[in-house]
Amino acid sequence: MLDDSHENVRDGLEACLPRLWRYALVLARDAVLAEDLVQSTCARALEKQEQYQAGTNLRAWLFTILTSIWKNHLRAEKVRAGSGFEDPELVLTGDGGHDLEANNLLRRVLIEVERLPEAQRQTVLLVYAEGFTYREAAHILEVPIGTIMSRLAAVRATLADLKQDPSN
Repeated sequence: MLDDSHENVRDGLEACLPRLWRYALVLARDAVLAEDLVQSTCARALEKQEQYQAGTNLRAWLFTILTSIWKNHLRAEKVRAGSGFEDPELVLTGDGGHDLEANNLLRRVLIEVERLPEAQRQTVLLVYAEGFTYREAAHILEVPIGTIMSRLAAVRATLADLKQDPSN
């Protein structure tokens, strides 16, 4: 018989899938690779479910697993010949692209977020899109909380220019 932590992982995993998928797509910039990342995350979570502490943030635990898998993928890519990624704007076109066109400022913000260095892009997604606290994002990305704060300050400064200059 499984204990409560095992039940919590299996029960909560399905609810987290859309957010895991979105995060994986932002990281990978490729729908197929994002799907592989999410599948690997689910498999690892189920294999390691005894490590999950019942009552803690399951979503943060799953995002930590996904981030770890992504880092391992990047390390493996450095060993192999580099592979290209699809343009995320093209990937997202069929999944809300029409809505992006309807809101010019949102489209410009998303384009600018996509241009951010990967570390800043990950931080923005975790804190602003996924609602993790700075502390949780720092834990997921394995960086000090001050690094999270610094990255977000830099992002806010970059994005503030969009409001000032509508020609971007």
